[in-house]
Order: sequence, then structure tokens, then C-alpha cells
Amino acid sequence: MSEPVALAFDERQYTLAELDALANGMATTLEHRGVRPGDRVALMSSNRPEFVVALRAIWRLGAAAVLLSPAWRETEVEHALAVTKPSHAVGDHPVLAGQLPMLSLDDPVTPGRRAFESPAADADALFVFSSGTTGMPKAVRHTHGGFAVAVRHWRDALGLTSADRMQIVTPPSHILGLLNIVMALNSGAWIRLHRRFDIDAMLHHIEADRITIEMAVAPIALALAAHPKLDSYDLSSLRYVMWCATPVTQSIAEAVTAKVGVNWVTAYGTSELPVIACNSLEGAKLDTVGRPVPGVDVRVVSLDDGEPVGSGEIGEIAARSDSVMSGYLPEEATAQAFSDGWYRTGDVGYLDADGWLRITDRAKEMIKVRGFQVAPAEIEAVLHGHPGVDDCAVFGVDDEANGEAVVAAVATHGSVDPDELVALVSERLASYKQLSRVVMVPEIPRLPSGKVLRRVLKEAYGCSSDR
Repeated sequence: MSEPVALAFDERQYTLAELDALANGMATTLEHRGVRPGDRVALMSSNRPEFVVALRAIWRLGAAAVLLSPAWRETEVEHALAVTKPSHAVGDHPVLAGQLPMLSLDDPVTPGRRAFESPAADADALFVFSSGTTGMPKAVRHTHGGFAVAVRHWRDALGLTSADRMQIVTPPSHILGLLNIVMALNSGAWIRLHRRFDIDAMLHHIEADRITIEMAVAPIALALAAHPKLDSYDLSSLRYVMWCATPVTQSIAEAVTAKVGVNWVTAYGTSELPVIACNSLEGAKLDTVGRPVPGVDVRVVSLDDGEPVGSGEIGEIAARSDSVMSGYLPEEATAQAFSDGWYRTGDVGYLDADGWLRITDRAKEMIKVRGFQVAPAEIEAVLHGHPGVDDCAVFGVDDEANGEAVVAAVATHGSVDPDELVALVSERLASYKQLSRVVMVPEIPRLPSGKVLRRVLKEAYGCSSDR
């Protein structure tokens, strides 16, 4: 009896034994290049099976993977490398190749059968990136033991078994895509990896591959609702569609259900604590992010004094679990992320009397675009580099397609073309950090302390995301 397929990509299929043999071979190559237990290896890759092979190879050596988004520009990669200080690199991206000697994922790999020792549970496994409100992204540090707990929480929340079939269209460098890949392979489920999101390809493969669980961030959900021939596809294999990373737009979910009858479920997590809450698979309430999953404690604390509040009272959401990150790099950022052992999410909401968690706002000033966190300060730093800009402030506005859109208010001396500022940000930062609109203002409203009054700007200029 032949071994079942674990991963499909285009017309190529891989068994778990084939992935393991390729990972063994790449691990041997990396070892010959000097990678040792405890080292950090930068990994910057497009969606492809070699990402999976490289990740498993790095872990076989007891090293940690520093996951860089393939959407990043040179400035962003330089910052990430300066924060994490990896000694080696693997990938398929010229920006990374220009920073470190890089093992190319396009190079052939000789499969191997060598056995490797399992890394210690408290050893670093991953560094993923989560933006802060005061500058460039921070590296979120996960150990092997902690991430294994997160994987188990996600598998249990989804009710995933070896009989399930999934497809991955989100970037594997983002916590959602990464979690899905590792969980599926560890659980014996079947996955198809896509090069990029394409709604027609996704729908075709739900039907052709008999996909049972589909992941949908906001742009995917919108594309489903807007597809003119959605009801021509056979989606009957789906157990449910999981809406992740961005708040659910109920009208969109209901429009898809009305056309093809699929069920929706929503979940909530962060790069720092990947799985916090999830709907019940039956009877989901899409106006909530569900109840805390087993193994994760959630409480809501006062925005004024940090003390726990009662059910129905709004405050900052805090959580604790064995799956929480072990800290940030730079390390000095870690202390303010925790209070009495509880991770402070920066999200505002409440727990109702039945334990359902509802998110109402963000305490932090992050902008969330397509599930990615965007730090206003990072974009402001780019805008301040323009000689005509006196002051600026960046804020988010509601955007149906992407969750939020990025808007910049700019005060200048002399004449500055808004398109010039849009182009400057486009040149320096990733596509999800791009400006949707620039508004010229006489001055940026600030408190005496210098803090920007973003709320004032949003009230004045937040009615549209069109530039």
C-alpha cells in the first residue's frame, strides 16, 4: 500500500516520507555550511514546498527559523536581520541574498535518511514579526514546546483529523499560514499549497480536491461573495469556512451562505499567542470571536488601572497560556507586553455572561490590513524622510476589502504632490503598508506631550479609503 500524499503543489505531490528525506538532505547541506544547534537561520520564501522543507531542515539541526515576509523591501529586511542577528540564510529572494550568504531554494536537494535529535522543548523554534506602535516590527520568539502547544490548540479548535483536506493561500511567513501548514502535516491531514491567492483556482480546488476546511481572511471572503459564478462550484465537501485575522463582516458571510450553503466559523489569535478563542464548530456566533479555547485563560482588565472587570464590561483583553511567546526581540519590549504573567493583547472588548468574547476596538494604534499589522510610526518615518514634509500622522480607516486602509495626514512647506508621497512609501515598504490616501493638513493635532490625536484625524478624514 503506497503512502498517502501529504502536500500538493501545482501538479507535484509529496508524501510525508519524501518531505522528510528532502528536509534531511537540506539539513545536511546547512550543517556543512556551518549551521549548529541554537543558531538562527533567516528564511525568506514565496509559497512553495521548499519553504516547508527548509523549515523542517532548520528544526532538525536544532536551529531557529527567522521568518521574513517575501513582500518586504530592503529596509524592512535590514531591520529584521539587525534585530534577530541570524548567522545563515535560506530562501528564494534577491533582497535576502543581498544581505547574507543564502542557500537558494532553487538549488537541487539530495534526499537523505539521516536521523536527527529532536530539539529541546525550551529551545527557540521561530521568530515571526509583529509590529509595534513606536517603530519597526518586533521579532516574536516562540520555543518548540510553546509552538507545539499552539499547534495542538488550533487542531483541537478546528476539530481537524487526518481525514481533513485543506489548502493554503496565505503567506507561510505569517502566523496563520505557518500554523496551518505545521498543524496539517503533524496531524496527517492533506494540504494543497498555492503560489498566491486566486479566487478561481481556490474554488476549483475546493471542488476538485474535495477540500473540507477553507481559511478566509477578509479579501478572500469578499472575493467569494462577489464571485459571479460561485454557485456553479460544488462546495459540498466543506465542513466550514474559517474567517481569521480580520473582523467578520456578517453581511458578506451571510451572502456566501445564501448562495452555496457553507457554514462559517471565526477565531482569534495573535502572533504572540497564536490561538486565543474560537467559535464552536456548530452554532457559531459570527458577532463574536468565540470562547477561549481549552488551555488558554482570558480575562478583561480595566483600561484605567489594569484590574479585572466583570462580564459585559469593556476593557483590554489579556490572555495566558503555555503557547504564549517567550518574548520579543529587542528584549526590552517584552516587559510591557505582560502584566502579572498575562499577555496584553492591546485589543479592547468584553466577555459576556456565557463566556463569548467580543472585540470592540484596539488599545494600540496598529492598523490591520488583510490580517497584517501595520505600525503608523514605520510609515511616518518614511514620510518624514521627504524634504517637503514638516509633520505627518498615519491612521487606519475602515475598508471592506482589507479590514482597514492606511491614510496619511501630512503638513508640508511648499508644494508637495500627494502621489509623490504614495510612491515614496511604495518604494520603501511592503505592499500591505501602502497608502490608500494622503490628505494635506495645515498642522497635525497633538497633545501637549506631543502625542498625535489620531482620533481627531479619523473623525475628520476617515470617511473614505479612496485617494
